[in-house]
Amino acid sequence: MQHSLTVSPRTIVGKSSESLNKEGALPAVVYGPKQEAISLTVPLAEFEALLRRGGESALITLTGLEKPLQVLIHDLDRDPVTHVPRHADFYAVEKGAKVTVSVPLAFVGDSLAMKAGANLVKVLHEVEIESDPSKLPSEIEVDISALAEMGDQIHVSSLKAPAGVEILTPGDEVVALAQAVEEEPEETATLDMDAIQVEKKGKAETEEEAA
Repeated sequence: MQHSLTVSPRTIVGKSSESLNKEGALPAVVYGPKQEAISLTVPLAEFEALLRRGGESALITLTGLEKPLQVLIHDLDRDPVTHVPRHADFYAVEKGAKVTVSVPLAFVGDSLAMKAGANLVKVLHEVEIESDPSKLPSEIEVDISALAEMGDQIHVSSLKAPAGVEILTPGDEVVALAQAVEEEPEETATLDMDAIQVEKKGKAETEEEAA
């Protein structure tokens, strides 16, 4: 799915990202093999809405420049506390050239092992793919119904990629597994025989003293 974002060239590059954020704008730059680097100002609210719809692997068409540019988010800096984007790097893709990106995994379906009490352990949360920019998926599904028994695993080789998309992550890597829940041993009451003997001895000494 393609997304559109209206941007404007940024002539004042010394302004801090914090001050631009307060104005509802995001400083950014776009570059590529055949694209000269251009500093941009991006509407922050529109950019955050785009992230919610398509994620960081979305193919975006930038408008508002001399010509529309198809780009991918190459790097995104967020505030460590608020997680609000502070700066974005866009990579201009070449028409007809494939791109390599990481896309998130979406876990779907029902697992018999989970219903039996197993824990679902998600080992991977994203995989690397190669694809034509126009066919980039926003996510790749992982069907956990394959986890039928305790100890079952799902590997990358089991994932189904859309047509025209190649998964580059090694096929033998584990994506998820059904892990048995370890039961904590029950606490059992133990008798301290030494303490009992001491207590008896003390009682006997007390009786002797009384006599």
